[in-house]
Amino acid sequence: MDSISATRLASLVGDVARERPPLYTALAGRIRLLVGDGRLAVGVRLPAERDLAAAIGLSRATVTSAYGRLREDGWAAARQGSGTWTRLPAGPDPGAWMPGPVPAGVIDMAHAAPPAPPEVTAAFTAALADLPRFLPGHGYHPQGLPDLRARIADRYSLRGLPTTPEQVLVTAGALHAVTVALEVVCRRGDRVLVEHPSYPNVLDAISARGARRIPVAVNAADPDAVAADLHRAARQTGAKAAYVQVDFQNPTGMLLDEAQRSRLAVGLQQTDCIAVVDETLAELWLEQPTPTPFAAVARPDRVVTVGTMSKSFWGGLRTGWLRAEPDVIRRFMAVTARMQLSLPVLEQLASCHLLDAIDAVLPSHRARLREQRDHLATALRSQVPEWGVHVPSGGLVLWCQLPTDLSSSSLAAAGDAGGLRLAAGPRFGTGHAFDDRLRLPYTHPASVLEIAVARLAEIAADRRPRMEVADELVV
Repeated sequence: MDSISATRLASLVGDVARERPPLYTALAGRIRLLVGDGRLAVGVRLPAERDLAAAIGLSRATVTSAYGRLREDGWAAARQGSGTWTRLPAGPDPGAWMPGPVPAGVIDMAHAAPPAPPEVTAAFTAALADLPRFLPGHGYHPQGLPDLRARIADRYSLRGLPTTPEQVLVTAGALHAVTVALEVVCRRGDRVLVEHPSYPNVLDAISARGARRIPVAVNAADPDAVAADLHRAARQTGAKAAYVQVDFQNPTGMLLDEAQRSRLAVGLQQTDCIAVVDETLAELWLEQPTPTPFAAVARPDRVVTVGTMSKSFWGGLRTGWLRAEPDVIRRFMAVTARMQLSLPVLEQLASCHLLDAIDAVLPSHRARLREQRDHLATALRSQVPEWGVHVPSGGLVLWCQLPTDLSSSSLAAAGDAGGLRLAAGPRFGTGHAFDDRLRLPYTHPASVLEIAVARLAEIAADRRPRMEVADELVV
């Protein structure tokens, strides 16, 4: 059984002593959050109570009570002589990173997933009418339906990147596409540059591949520095690949302009580093259209582009794709064939109809997001004026700066009880950074966001430390 040292766990849970009492509840909540969002694996032996108490500066009785609370709630188990280890409670996991059911009355502010527009229903209705012409065949299309690949290629060409259907491979969403790309472009032990912070599931996918993540700091207010820093990191580390989001980076909202994209492309090419560019949010500009795709300014054999329909339309529509040179696409197909022979035909037909209507659907979608973004930012500035709120020009989230005496891990641990599902800032990093940050999506209607911010302000007020309160003894 794997174990975690007291020093390591103490660094992950943070300064629990600054929480309001009872501190054993706060400690249990932070450990539960670590297990739930994947930063602490299931089945890991926790440190001895005495060792953890010394490492975090609390009493042993407090740690003993925290472990007891974890066992009662199903987040830990223990056996005489074997210690205490992490586990998941029976039933749906209320703390997992992946979207899932939330308790009644709880608002999910951890995941950025817009509801489906009405055009999705119409697209599936039309797809059902199209389906009979495909039924006489075997139904397998390993590279994706030709009609769908043609539409994806046309969309790239319209955005300034000439593309043919042979350069497109349809995947089961963007994460599937990134996972396939990683398997081809890097091997176990290779270094992969990642923006820091970045999208948690891709960070996990890189680790699962056995590659080494090399974090490069991202500041949405200084994208020039990001391009330079990625080039420097590639040169210094010999990184094989770089996972980047140049359009409304998740979670910071950073956008690279044409010149910055070009400098980044040249810099990575000089070090023979392959760019895996995630364009998940490229169509969700809220102020002015995004620049031409990154691949338009990069050497064709040094860039792989990832796209998806999940954010532009609906997360339940698992249609993504990879765009690369035809010989690279064939290598990707060899990987996907080991996972699944083909994607469902009906979903691909529906995707065809949605892409045909994209210029009619996206304006209203963008208008809703723009209104919700502005409403969330205004509500935060009113309810928690001490927070730093940067308003991005597109995407789906705000990346908020918390006051120095407030922890996002603390907020997330208390969230469900306060009627909010929150994602702690460190989940978006490769180490222990960003506990002073909180990502908030504006994918809910304005009325829901208003309630969410009111609840968040209450939780934040309750989490502010009482510095005069010492550690309590729990018997």
